[in-house]
Amino acid sequence: MIDYLKPYPEYKDSGLLWLEKVPAHWAIKPGFAAYRQKRQKNTGMIEKRVLSLSYGRIVIKPDDKLHGLVPESFETYQVVDPGDIIIRSTDLQNDWNSLRVGLVRDRGIITSAYLCLDMTGLLSAEYGYQQLHALDLMKVFYGMGSGLRQNLDFSDLKRMPVLIPPPDEQAAIVRFLDHANRRIDRYIRAKRKLITLLNEQKQAIIHQAVTRGLDPNVRFKPTGVEWLGEVPEHWEVKRCRYIFREVDERSIDGMEEHLSMSQKLGLVPSHLVENKTLISESYAGGKLCRAGDLVLNRLKAHLGVFALSQYAGVISPDYTVLRPIDPAGIEYFERVLRSPACRGELRTRAKGIVEGFWRLYTDDFYDIRLPVPPPKERVAIIDSIRIATAKIENSVSNAEREIDLLREYHTRLVADVVTGQLDVRAAASLPAIAGEEVERMEDWLAEDDEMTESEALTEAETDAE
Repeated sequence: MIDYLKPYPEYKDSGLLWLEKVPAHWAIKPGFAAYRQKRQKNTGMIEKRVLSLSYGRIVIKPDDKLHGLVPESFETYQVVDPGDIIIRSTDLQNDWNSLRVGLVRDRGIITSAYLCLDMTGLLSAEYGYQQLHALDLMKVFYGMGSGLRQNLDFSDLKRMPVLIPPPDEQAAIVRFLDHANRRIDRYIRAKRKLITLLNEQKQAIIHQAVTRGLDPNVRFKPTGVEWLGEVPEHWEVKRCRYIFREVDERSIDGMEEHLSMSQKLGLVPSHLVENKTLISESYAGGKLCRAGDLVLNRLKAHLGVFALSQYAGVISPDYTVLRPIDPAGIEYFERVLRSPACRGELRTRAKGIVEGFWRLYTDDFYDIRLPVPPPKERVAIIDSIRIATAKIENSVSNAEREIDLLREYHTRLVADVVTGQLDVRAAASLPAIAGEEVERMEDWLAEDDEMTESEALTEAETDAE
């Protein structure tokens, strides 16, 4: 898919485990020839602008986010300047998904737990960042760390071989990737916007069904519940204590199926959760749940981290297990709890000083009032929702798959260009051409789409009517 970009005319063996060859005229030197560790403490609070590493970007942290797990004094932070490179060098053992390298654009302060590097002058800051970013994407760092949690320090980096292209080629590589990345980012943003619109349409369909029912001619009655409004007059409204009962059954040896909570996947076997951190060595004493139980992460239930379990197994003792008193159409109540209006009610009920540590206690959950249609009608509503949202969910899945493919393509493009597997010297001098590869990618993805964006939105709007 990168037909117009060709390799360099001549290569040499790199001698590196992670890279077979490099352009013949490039040099390879140890890391300390290109990078220096920078350590400037914020003694005397000489800087007050707090920065953070977020999704591979160094961003200014808003004042309203400076709460919770922050130091007593920011004097322990380090001062960084534009052109410095930040590496989150901790916990390589458990986190294989985060982007760990960022280029500083603004002077400020950042946690001293991160490595800060500046340049010796052999590489430009932009290319030096791109090379470390490529190693990050290629997961090269994960074989370098030391200690129980594989932390990386400058002693590891200074011995690491570094590629040294001529200065004009460094500039060409940076220019090409900057243009290509902007095109890829713009495409991904468009897909994310489409996903947001589709999910809003899906939520509208679900909210209509779970609060108004399926009969357009039914008469309604007020509920006295602010977030709920009116419901069909033959429905009941009950507090959750009369719909669920908390159970606290424990595992003796922890040998049952280990289940983990994912906001995207729900409650699933732990091996299916890709972005999991360190898993408890023993599940002995963990809580047991059955298929059909509603399981809540008490710290994050107000954020939608709960699920109707499809599995029997053992879970964290910090989770709440709620068993339905009447299991008929139980998925209906999960749909109600996930509706934006009810999520607001969950946030209102959660308690705590700091938002990240709010808890939804069982008694507070019990006090929430939900609509209760007759059992057969609950089942009919769920069946109707599945049919009405199937095409929307398929369109969302297609868009998410396209984003994943773009990210995979981006990883390959960065790695190939930065390491000299592709020669971009000519392409970088023609900015319009640098974006052609993204356009080819867009065309290739569009060929595989079952719906165009406009068709998907039209379908969603029709289903919502």
